[in-house]
Amino acid sequence: MRIRVVAVGKLKEAHYREAVDEYLGRLRHYATIEEVEIKDGAAAMRKAIPTRAHVVVLTIDGKMRSSEELAARLEELAGRVPEVVFVIGGADGIPAEIVKTAHETLSLGKMTLPHRLARLVLVEQIYRAMTIRKGEPYHHA
Repeated sequence: MRIRVVAVGKLKEAHYREAVDEYLGRLRHYATIEEVEIKDGAAAMRKAIPTRAHVVVLTIDGKMRSSEELAARLEELAGRVPEVVFVIGGADGIPAEIVKTAHETLSLGKMTLPHRLARLVLVEQIYRAMTIRKGEPYHHA
């Protein structure tokens, strides 16, 4: 499986960078994973999203999934799409035109999170989903 995380902004704080890198490293055991940091704006987002990818945008009003549901969704997508791209916006969110063209939306919860923290939570949840798919002990339901 190929996964790309497209995120607005650079992780400048060492603690976020280290934590995200830890989960990206762990994820490489399960999938080809790529993190793409972009400047804000629809044009930069469009450029970072491959044309044949299944696009999931993170929005506060997106579909909420449990970790098990995310694992099942990734399992379903693994067999039919070449790449899954998760898009995280900056302080102004994701441009409406990108949300409209996305295949689905995902919410990490109803609370507003700083985009740096949202990126960390997302990569941890993708890692958790992969361990659930493989039946490994990381996830404790």
